[in-house]
Amino acid sequence: MTLRYINHFNHLLDDLEQHSLKRTLKICDSASAPIMTIDGQAMLTFCSNDYLGLANHPELAKAISEGLLLFGSGSGASHMISGHHRPHDDLEKALAKTQASFIPEVRALFFSTGYMANLAAITAITSSLGSNQVMSIYSEELNHASLIDGVRLASKQNQANVQVFPHQDLQALEQLLAKDTNEFKLIVTDGVFSMDGDLAQVTALLKLAHQYDALILVDDAHGFGVLGQHGFGILEHAGIQNTNEAAARIIYIGTLGKAAGISGAFVAGHKTLVEWILQKGRPYIYTTASPPAIAHGLLKSLELISDDSYRTSLNHNIQYWKKTLRLKKWGLMPSDTAIQPIMIGRTEDALQVAQQLYKKNIWVPAIRPPTVPANTARLRITFSANHTTEQIDQLIHALMEIEDGL
Repeated sequence: MTLRYINHFNHLLDDLEQHSLKRTLKICDSASAPIMTIDGQAMLTFCSNDYLGLANHPELAKAISEGLLLFGSGSGASHMISGHHRPHDDLEKALAKTQASFIPEVRALFFSTGYMANLAAITAITSSLGSNQVMSIYSEELNHASLIDGVRLASKQNQANVQVFPHQDLQALEQLLAKDTNEFKLIVTDGVFSMDGDLAQVTALLKLAHQYDALILVDDAHGFGVLGQHGFGILEHAGIQNTNEAAARIIYIGTLGKAAGISGAFVAGHKTLVEWILQKGRPYIYTTASPPAIAHGLLKSLELISDDSYRTSLNHNIQYWKKTLRLKKWGLMPSDTAIQPIMIGRTEDALQVAQQLYKKNIWVPAIRPPTVPANTARLRITFSANHTTEQIDQLIHALMEIEDGL
């Protein structure tokens, strides 16, 4: 009987490999940096989400070490029991301040991961209705897997009515909203689309949310720390003001393992919405809290993020890349963020290009289905504030050489 199951999964794994869809792990033997030791060899990397180059910052290591000495290695319990330590509370207050100019009466909750934050927020909000009420969810076509799973769970668990609207097509979204007779609605979108690098039209989406009396959840995983004058994310970048009567409709998700350089995530919104998520967000309630030392380190990270020099360096690298790269066959997708994908098309071709780059000691993974739609396999190139122009030139020359040889 056991062998039957093993054979079943071996067959499925073989099928993945046959279609070039089987993933493998590479072992990193060094800290996050432009040059890392991967499987024993030095590699120039353009695949990290460490956008500001803070993951190996000595001030963060020092702050986490201080937190370990003060509060130990673990939280010991969930937030709702005895796991909510002073650094967690201080961090939640500091995170709320980052969004205070954009969301009125804002409060924040700290989560171990962005995935958990999205699941908690979506399922808690959709669990608020009575048995005879239905919430409509409008989910952007290219949303992250955690948003998709949160929406699916809300549909199954809370009987939410889910509609997926085409990428960046606000006219299609408005047509759906205009036909909706449900009293409760939730628009769900990425802030920065993780595989394309483009930005959600937050101002226009908020206007639609207000016009059709909906809440709006924005997952700004790739925007927090990077976008806006102070790095406070896409709401700052878009110029949203907390005096806007629609701003209380916003549920903002930021992650802390990318530009912030450590780990975790947070939900920010009007204090009433966030209190409800605290009361009903199962991924917040029923899991051990993140170590308080992590929260202690993140308080220092927020100080570093406020220094605009990191964003200046990152934006210089992005503009240098876009100005210098010249492709003949492949297409650089339109993006002004640190995510700079090159569209290849066929999965096999994207894998071949990634393998050739790897032979040149440059690590850029190929992104393939099901992460992206069929026939849109791509190289997902990401930049850090710590990359040098010489390193970017090395990548550009390698890409142009490989393209000429295919």
